[in-house]
Amino acid sequence: MIQLYIECPCTSFPRSFARDYKETYLYSPPSTIYGFLLSLVGEEDLTKHLGVQLALGIIGDDPPISRVIRKQRHHKFVIGSNAKKRIEKYGEGIYPTSNYSKPNHQELLTGVKIVVQVDSGEESATIKLAERIAIALSNPSQITRFGGLCLGESNGLINGVRNYRQSDGVIRWLVKDNRGLIGLPIWINRKTGKGTFQRFSFGNLCPDCWIKIQEPISTTKTKSTKSRKSKKTK
Repeated sequence: MIQLYIECPCTSFPRSFARDYKETYLYSPPSTIYGFLLSLVGEEDLTKHLGVQLALGIIGDDPPISRVIRKQRHHKFVIGSNAKKRIEKYGEGIYPTSNYSKPNHQELLTGVKIVVQVDSGEESATIKLAERIAIALSNPSQITRFGGLCLGESNGLINGVRNYRQSDGVIRWLVKDNRGLIGLPIWINRKTGKGTFQRFSFGNLCPDCWIKIQEPISTTKTKSTKSRKSKKTK
Protein backbone atom coordinates (compact mmCIF):
# COMPACT_ATOMS: atom_id res chain seq x y z
CA MET A 1 0.00 0.00 0.00
CA ILE A 2 1.27 3.46 -0.89
CA GLN A 3 -0.02 6.98 -0.24
CA LEU A 4 0.74 9.71 -2.78
CA TYR A 5 0.57 13.49 -2.76
CA ILE A 6 -0.18 15.10 -6.15
CA GLU A 7 -0.08 18.84 -6.80
CA CYS A 8 -1.29 20.46 -10.01
CA PRO A 9 -1.31 24.24 -10.56
CA CYS A 10 -4.02 24.34 -13.24
CA THR A 11 -6.17 21.67 -14.85
CA SER A 12 -9.71 20.63 -15.77
CA PHE A 13 -11.78 17.48 -15.35
CA PRO A 14 -14.44 17.88 -18.09
CA ARG A 15 -17.86 16.56 -17.17
CA SER A 16 -19.09 13.63 -19.22
CA PHE A 17 -22.12 15.56 -20.52
CA ALA A 18 -20.25 18.84 -21.24
CA ARG A 19 -20.52 20.06 -24.82
CA ASP A 20 -19.95 23.65 -25.97
CA TYR A 21 -19.53 24.93 -22.41
CA LYS A 22 -16.79 22.76 -20.92
CA GLU A 23 -17.82 22.33 -17.29
CA THR A 24 -15.41 20.60 -14.93
CA TYR A 25 -15.83 18.23 -12.02
CA LEU A 26 -14.76 19.97 -8.84
CA TYR A 27 -12.80 16.90 -7.72
CA SER A 28 -10.63 14.49 -9.67
CA PRO A 29 -12.64 11.42 -10.81
CA PRO A 30 -11.29 7.96 -9.85
CA SER A 31 -11.10 7.08 -13.56
CA THR A 32 -8.80 10.07 -14.11
CA ILE A 33 -6.59 9.14 -11.15
CA TYR A 34 -6.30 5.56 -12.42
CA GLY A 35 -5.21 6.83 -15.85
CA PHE A 36 -2.74 9.20 -14.19
CA LEU A 37 -1.15 6.34 -12.23
CA LEU A 38 -0.85 4.24 -15.39
CA SER A 39 0.84 7.18 -17.13
CA LEU A 40 3.21 7.56 -14.16
CA VAL A 41 4.50 4.00 -14.55
CA GLY A 42 4.41 4.04 -18.37
CA GLU A 43 1.55 1.55 -18.80
CA GLU A 44 -0.61 1.88 -21.94
CA ASP A 45 -2.98 -1.05 -21.29
CA LEU A 46 -5.97 0.19 -19.29
CA THR A 47 -6.85 -3.34 -18.16
CA LYS A 48 -3.38 -4.19 -16.87
CA HIS A 49 -4.09 -3.34 -13.23
CA LEU A 50 -7.81 -3.95 -12.92
CA GLY A 51 -8.73 -4.84 -9.36
CA VAL A 52 -6.61 -2.11 -7.80
CA GLN A 53 -8.35 -0.12 -5.08
CA LEU A 54 -7.99 3.63 -4.69
CA ALA A 55 -8.90 6.02 -1.88
CA LEU A 56 -9.03 9.70 -2.84
CA GLY A 57 -8.67 12.72 -0.61
CA ILE A 58 -8.54 16.50 -0.97
CA ILE A 59 -6.21 18.81 0.95
CA GLY A 60 -7.48 22.26 1.85
CA ASP A 61 -10.58 24.01 0.59
CA ASP A 62 -12.26 23.31 -2.74
CA PRO A 63 -10.13 24.62 -5.63
CA PRO A 64 -11.45 27.85 -7.18
CA ILE A 65 -13.07 27.65 -10.63
CA SER A 66 -11.97 30.05 -13.37
CA ARG A 67 -13.70 30.52 -16.71
CA VAL A 68 -11.70 31.14 -19.87
CA ILE A 69 -12.31 31.27 -23.61
CA ARG A 70 -10.33 28.85 -25.73
CA LYS A 71 -10.44 27.47 -29.24
CA GLN A 72 -12.00 24.05 -29.52
CA ARG A 73 -12.20 21.71 -32.48
CA HIS A 74 -15.53 20.12 -33.36
CA HIS A 75 -15.27 17.10 -35.62
CA LYS A 76 -18.34 15.99 -37.53
CA PHE A 77 -18.23 12.27 -38.17
CA VAL A 78 -20.31 10.99 -41.07
CA ILE A 79 -20.85 7.56 -42.58
CA GLY A 80 -21.77 6.09 -45.94
CA SER A 81 -21.42 8.04 -49.20
CA ASN A 82 -20.97 11.36 -47.36
CA ALA A 83 -17.90 9.98 -45.60
CA LYS A 84 -16.36 8.95 -48.92
CA LYS A 85 -16.96 12.41 -50.38
CA ARG A 86 -15.38 14.06 -47.32
CA ILE A 87 -12.30 11.82 -47.54
CA GLU A 88 -11.96 12.54 -51.26
CA LYS A 89 -12.15 16.30 -50.61
CA TYR A 90 -10.09 16.70 -47.43
CA GLY A 91 -8.29 13.40 -46.97
CA GLU A 92 -8.82 10.87 -44.22
CA GLY A 93 -8.52 12.35 -40.72
CA ILE A 94 -7.99 15.92 -41.98
CA TYR A 95 -10.46 18.62 -40.93
CA PRO A 96 -10.17 22.26 -42.06
CA THR A 97 -9.62 24.56 -39.07
CA SER A 98 -11.87 27.27 -40.49
CA ASN A 99 -14.90 24.96 -40.51
CA TYR A 100 -14.36 22.95 -37.33
CA SER A 101 -12.85 25.38 -34.81
CA LYS A 102 -14.64 28.01 -32.76
CA PRO A 103 -14.18 29.78 -29.40
CA ASN A 104 -15.93 28.24 -26.41
CA HIS A 105 -15.94 28.76 -22.65
CA GLN A 106 -14.12 26.31 -20.39
CA GLU A 107 -13.85 25.94 -16.63
CA LEU A 108 -10.42 25.51 -15.02
CA LEU A 109 -9.35 24.50 -11.52
CA THR A 110 -6.29 26.06 -9.87
CA GLY A 111 -4.22 24.91 -6.92
CA VAL A 112 -5.35 21.27 -6.97
CA LYS A 113 -3.90 19.14 -4.14
CA ILE A 114 -4.86 15.48 -4.06
CA VAL A 115 -3.93 12.49 -1.90
CA VAL A 116 -4.27 8.99 -3.36
CA GLN A 117 -3.92 5.78 -1.39
CA VAL A 118 -3.27 2.70 -3.55
CA ASP A 119 -4.02 -0.89 -2.47
CA SER A 120 -2.97 -3.59 -4.94
CA GLY A 121 -3.94 -6.56 -2.79
CA GLU A 122 -6.67 -7.78 -5.18
CA GLU A 123 -4.78 -7.28 -8.43
CA SER A 124 -3.99 -10.23 -10.69
CA ALA A 125 -0.93 -8.63 -12.33
CA THR A 126 2.48 -10.17 -11.60
CA ILE A 127 3.99 -6.82 -10.66
CA LYS A 128 1.42 -4.79 -8.74
CA LEU A 129 0.63 -1.16 -9.51
CA ALA A 130 1.74 -0.06 -6.03
CA GLU A 131 5.11 -1.74 -6.60
CA ARG A 132 5.55 -0.04 -9.97
CA ILE A 133 4.69 3.34 -8.45
CA ALA A 134 7.28 2.81 -5.71
CA ILE A 135 9.90 1.99 -8.37
CA ALA A 136 8.95 5.06 -10.41
CA LEU A 137 9.40 7.34 -7.38
CA SER A 138 12.60 5.79 -6.03
CA ASN A 139 14.35 4.94 -9.30
CA PRO A 140 12.74 6.71 -12.32
CA SER A 141 15.40 5.38 -14.72
CA GLN A 142 13.75 1.93 -14.51
CA ILE A 143 10.47 3.30 -15.91
CA THR A 144 9.91 3.72 -19.64
CA ARG A 145 7.28 6.33 -20.45
CA PHE A 146 6.71 9.23 -22.84
CA GLY A 147 5.17 12.71 -22.71
CA GLY A 148 4.57 15.05 -19.81
CA LEU A 149 2.88 13.78 -16.65
CA CYS A 150 -0.55 15.43 -16.64
CA LEU A 151 -3.60 15.30 -14.41
CA GLY A 152 -6.90 15.67 -16.25
CA GLU A 153 -6.41 17.18 -19.69
CA SER A 154 -3.14 16.86 -21.61
CA ASN A 155 -2.21 20.47 -20.80
CA GLY A 156 -2.60 19.98 -17.03
CA LEU A 157 1.05 19.34 -16.16
CA ILE A 158 1.61 18.59 -12.49
CA ASN A 159 4.11 20.28 -10.18
CA GLY A 160 5.11 16.92 -8.74
CA VAL A 161 4.12 13.61 -7.18
CA ARG A 162 5.67 12.07 -4.05
CA ASN A 163 4.81 10.23 -0.87
CA TYR A 164 2.34 12.05 1.38
CA ARG A 165 3.64 13.81 4.49
CA GLN A 166 1.57 14.91 7.46
CA SER A 167 2.90 18.43 6.98
CA ASP A 168 1.07 18.57 3.63
CA GLY A 169 -2.20 19.20 5.45
CA VAL A 170 -5.40 17.57 6.68
CA ILE A 171 -7.06 15.19 4.22
CA ARG A 172 -10.78 15.26 3.42
CA TRP A 173 -11.52 11.78 2.14
CA LEU A 174 -14.18 10.93 -0.44
CA VAL A 175 -16.54 8.35 1.05
CA LYS A 176 -18.99 6.34 -1.05
CA ASP A 177 -22.50 7.56 -0.32
CA ASN A 178 -25.51 6.77 -2.51
CA ARG A 179 -27.14 10.01 -1.33
CA GLY A 180 -24.00 12.10 -1.64
CA LEU A 181 -23.92 15.25 -3.74
CA ILE A 182 -20.58 14.45 -5.43
CA GLY A 183 -20.98 12.27 -8.52
CA LEU A 184 -17.79 11.08 -10.25
CA PRO A 185 -17.01 8.51 -12.97
CA ILE A 186 -15.12 5.38 -11.92
CA TRP A 187 -14.71 3.76 -15.33
CA ILE A 188 -15.20 5.17 -18.85
CA ASN A 189 -15.55 2.96 -21.92
CA ARG A 190 -13.50 4.70 -24.61
CA LYS A 191 -15.33 2.90 -27.42
CA THR A 192 -18.88 3.81 -26.39
CA GLY A 193 -18.28 6.82 -24.15
CA LYS A 194 -20.49 5.26 -21.45
CA GLY A 195 -19.26 5.02 -17.88
CA THR A 196 -19.83 3.79 -14.36
CA PHE A 197 -20.50 6.49 -11.76
CA GLN A 198 -20.44 6.65 -7.98
CA ARG A 199 -21.74 9.24 -5.51
CA PHE A 200 -19.57 10.47 -2.64
CA SER A 201 -19.55 12.67 0.43
CA PHE A 202 -16.66 13.79 2.65
CA GLY A 203 -15.57 11.95 5.77
CA ASN A 204 -12.73 10.18 7.54
CA LEU A 205 -10.73 7.31 6.05
CA CYS A 206 -12.85 4.15 6.31
CA PRO A 207 -13.60 0.98 4.28
CA ASP A 208 -16.20 2.91 2.22
CA CYS A 209 -13.42 5.15 0.88
CA TRP A 210 -11.97 2.35 -1.22
CA ILE A 211 -12.93 2.36 -4.90
CA LYS A 212 -12.24 -0.79 -6.90
CA ILE A 213 -11.27 -0.15 -10.51
CA GLN A 214 -12.95 -2.74 -12.72
CA GLU A 215 -14.82 -2.97 -15.99
CA PRO A 216 -18.62 -3.00 -15.61
CA ILE A 217 -20.29 -6.38 -16.14
CA SER A 218 -22.37 -6.40 -19.32
CA THR A 219 -25.96 -7.50 -18.83
CA THR A 220 -27.03 -7.58 -22.50
CA LYS A 221 -26.57 -11.34 -22.85
CA THR A 222 -28.57 -12.17 -19.75
CA LYS A 223 -31.45 -9.97 -20.93
CA SER A 224 -31.53 -11.65 -24.34
CA THR A 225 -31.55 -15.13 -22.85
CA LYS A 226 -34.38 -14.20 -20.48
CA SER A 227 -36.43 -12.80 -23.36
CA ARG A 228 -35.89 -16.01 -25.36
CA LYS A 229 -37.00 -18.14 -22.44
CA SER A 230 -40.13 -16.02 -21.94
CA LYS A 231 -41.03 -16.36 -25.63
CA LYS A 232 -40.67 -20.15 -25.45
CA THR A 233 -42.93 -20.42 -22.43
CA LYS A 234 -45.59 -18.36 -24.19
